[in-house]
Amino acid sequence: MRPLPARIMILCLVCLFFPQVTHALAPEEVLVIANRNAAKSIGLAKYYMEQRRIPLQNLVLVWMTDKETCTRQEYETKAVPPIRRFLEKNPQIRAMVTLLGVPLKINGADNLDGEIKETTRQTDSGASFDSELSLVKLGPYELNGWQPNPFYLGFKDQPPKISKTLVMMTSRLDAASAKIVRRIIDDSISAEKEGIQGTGYFDARWKDTQEKNSSGYAFYDQSLHRTARFHSKKKILPVVLNDTQDLFRPGDCPNAALYCGWYSLGHYIDAFQWVKGSVGYHIASSEASTLKDKNSQAWCKRMLDKGIAATIGPVGEPYIQAFPVPEIFFNFLTEGYLTLAESYMVSLPFLSWKMVLIGDPLYRMNIRGHKK
Repeated sequence: MRPLPARIMILCLVCLFFPQVTHALAPEEVLVIANRNAAKSIGLAKYYMEQRRIPLQNLVLVWMTDKETCTRQEYETKAVPPIRRFLEKNPQIRAMVTLLGVPLKINGADNLDGEIKETTRQTDSGASFDSELSLVKLGPYELNGWQPNPFYLGFKDQPPKISKTLVMMTSRLDAASAKIVRRIIDDSISAEKEGIQGTGYFDARWKDTQEKNSSGYAFYDQSLHRTARFHSKKKILPVVLNDTQDLFRPGDCPNAALYCGWYSLGHYIDAFQWVKGSVGYHIASSEASTLKDKNSQAWCKRMLDKGIAATIGPVGEPYIQAFPVPEIFFNFLTEGYLTLAESYMVSLPFLSWKMVLIGDPLYRMNIRGHKK
């Protein structure tokens, strides 16, 4: 049997993993969550809903701390009840987006030693707010550690432990300021309409061995090579692959449309000139531990400060195997069939854990000149 062309395979996978619809995520399928207790949270929510034409009734307001961290009790008593009630009455909702002012993470016993782990997990009930929220429809479940994501393509041959009907896509519109959040919204919509032109930058650590059965660090490094190879072969956009131990240096990455690389822990390297609508993430621990601390050099915060439209990172120690797989995330995103939130969901191994997606869930990447 001859292999299916890549685009047909992508369409088949879309139908397989999102059988409830034959189109990408739609505005009426998005729930927007803002915090009554946070300045500018509601205003930003309404602005986003107006720009994306999300029905006004798809807004849930919570009343909780406006700090970046909340307690488990506050999450369970202040956030879960109103959101769960709304979802019970509105079964069409497939995705939720939290706004600036909604906590970023739920407190837990984090065990950080400044270095990303490969396999061993310690006791840890902490999570990103959004990752926990993805299971808000689910009954009681184990909070220590993670839960497997039934939408993750890497688990497609395994029987799901959690029904897909109980899992929600989540992302957030958040940053150091309301001005940056508005810029993210505006840039995403503008880039969809006008298309973007730029370069994909992939920063591996080792040469490409094309090993098929790698794991841990080697698996993610090989995934960066495969991502670069896919975009180069399909002529989606120009690609620069760095496969040396040195990271990209300041000024090395003009017109950056895509980025993925590792490993500079908590130390953003200002190598990039981000184009409007750009998407990227850095594989390292705690790079989304804060979006507000003005002294932080964490990658998510600094990339948002500098102009990126969407990024991904962990709020604590995630362990390497918890990161979205680059080749799945970027390959789906740049083909343009799935939105940002959907591309994230099929590439993300675990829920009720550390990872958070920052960006417009409805964003569909439109790379100028790429024929779908």
